[in-house]
Amino acid sequence: MPEPWSSVDEVAKHLGVAQDSIYRWIEARGLPAHKIGRLWKFKLSDVDGWVRAGGAEGGEKVASKNRTKAKRGRS
Repeated sequence: MPEPWSSVDEVAKHLGVAQDSIYRWIEARGLPAHKIGRLWKFKLSDVDGWVRAGGAEGGEKVASKNRTKAKRGRS
């Protein structure tokens, strides 16, 4: 059975952080996410791997120029 896609709210609850942190981490730290329409979607296995690799540690990192900027609300 394929892994379901998770929302920002579900990922925030999974990691025990605020939703704003998730949006910041997409933009500044490369949190693995896919934008589907106006919504960001995640595979929790990718998020867990990112955390284990140190993605959530330390200070803010500069976002890649090719990465879509994380925005809330209407596009």
